Amino acid sequence: MGDILNITNGDSAVEIMKKAGIPGKFLPWKDVLHDGPVPKGLGLEELSKIRAEFIIGRGWGEPENIRRDFIERDDTLKSFREYEKVILWFEHDLYDQLQILQILDWFHDKDKNGVELSIICRDKYLGMLSPGEMKNLLIFEEPITEKHLVLSSKAWSAFRENSPKEWCQLLDKDISVLPYLKGAVTRMLEEYPNSDNGLSRTEQQALKIISKGESLAGKVFGLSQKSEERMFLGDSSFWVLLQEFIDSSPELLTLREGTKLAYPTARDQELTITPVGLDVLYGKRHWLDIKDYDRWIGGVHLEHGSVWCWES
Repeated sequence: MGDILNITNGDSAVEIMKKAGIPGKFLPWKDVLHDGPVPKGLGLEELSKIRAEFIIGRGWGEPENIRRDFIERDDTLKSFREYEKVILWFEHDLYDQLQILQILDWFHDKDKNGVELSIICRDKYLGMLSPGEMKNLLIFEEPITEKHLVLSSKAWSAFRENSPKEWCQLLDKDISVLPYLKGAVTRMLEEYPNSDNGLSRTEQQALKIISKGESLAGKVFGLSQKSEERMFLGDSSFWVLLQEFIDSSPELLTLREGTKLAYPTARDQELTITPVGLDVLYGKRHWLDIKDYDRWIGGVHLEHGSVWCWES
């Protein structure tokens, strides 16, 4: 049966869905939208080029493969009228919620030509399910309505603004038609530097875990994940964060002499928090006074002299 297009969050979920006998074609929407530039004013193809170059710049794959994957992904989405139904399969965390917003915003102004849109979104990590558990999620399928599309367009636009104000204002609106969106909005805001020491929530968690004695990067990542109400961050993004602490001047973290931070981790890759790292962690020094800040959150470009901070 090939008249269904299933869009989901990555290859792991696709493999389980295939084993579960879910009918149709599968489209993994592989993009870490919470990391890197997502500027406003660009259509899908133009934005995909920016996202591809960001991922290439991170060194997360072969450039030709990354560019091709984005083109093929977008072409599959644009062919949706070849199907009778499109089902979105997603999770409750920030990574997935941003993907939902992007996809539903794209659908908002499109002539559906009778194609049925539906969504399955639960507080389950799709890549961790058994095939039977994945198949059982079909009972939670619900139609995507105009309310879903309107809210997604507003929220996606807010995320891509060059100020976080509209994104923050979503917390004061009724956005319950996407029941997990409010938590995602808050979690994204927590990735802005906090006003006390300039660390994001993830950075704060990492330094705190290491300060308590955990030295192996893989275990630090695992403990940081356990600190999350809804896990969303991949290990590749976490490694970038750790490397920035190592490369800063002065350093916040050090590695055992003669080793480099690499994945998969080895037992000789031991992290140690420096006195400066402890000072930043406990608010005696400010990370923004040390780091040459240059980071994007959605459409907001955080750079030296122009940094938004978040107070929970």
